[in-house]
Amino acid sequence: MATGSTPEATVGEVQAELTALEDPKIRAVNERHGDDHGVNLTKLRALAKRLRTQPELARQLWATGDTASRLVAILVSRPKAYSESELDTMLREARVPKVHDWLLGYVVKKSPHVEALRTAWFDDPDPVVASAGWALTSDRVAKSPDGLDPSGLLDVIETDMKDAPDRLQWAMNACLATIGIHHPRYRSRAIEIGERLEVLKDYPTPPNCTSPYAPIWIDEIVRRQTSR
Repeated sequence: MATGSTPEATVGEVQAELTALEDPKIRAVNERHGDDHGVNLTKLRALAKRLRTQPELARQLWATGDTASRLVAILVSRPKAYSESELDTMLREARVPKVHDWLLGYVVKKSPHVEALRTAWFDDPDPVVASAGWALTSDRVAKSPDGLDPSGLLDVIETDMKDAPDRLQWAMNACLATIGIHHPRYRSRAIEIGERLEVLKDYPTPPNCTSPYAPIWIDEIVRRQTSR
């Protein structure tokens, strides 16, 4: 039995439900962002909530390689059940952006191996894997910066961000903004680097959303914080 009174489901049963939820219009939108599935995420989350935590099912769903199945797998996982090696393998397999982001946010960040993985991934030659290291570094910059070197991070960003591949560039830019937002000592330098490199300066930003261009992002979040 799964947690509580929910009966254990099979991979086939879960995938049948996901197939029934498939919507071609949603798939078309998702595919423009590199996510190859057509399931409404609210409905997918509802399915996972009903299944509750099932670590073995999570492993089986992940092994299918199917994106929607992997998203459910992440939501029914027990983060502490995975070894460092397992999480490293999963991250390297997670080439779909939504799977990559959810794996980091819902599993890796809650794992006892998070710091070891952060340092291992940070300088990885695979830019998608390295982007995970930078995303975890941003999280530490904001929440537990002791032991980090913000100045050294800014040095790397200043040298490498402009020509980095898209997903790595995005993660480095987020780290740049996070340093500027959370560490006043480095704020002016972070803004100056952002202004000089102009990364994501022209990124199309919907109304009422904050631009990912670091100088604007930093100024806006700091303004909100000081106006509370």
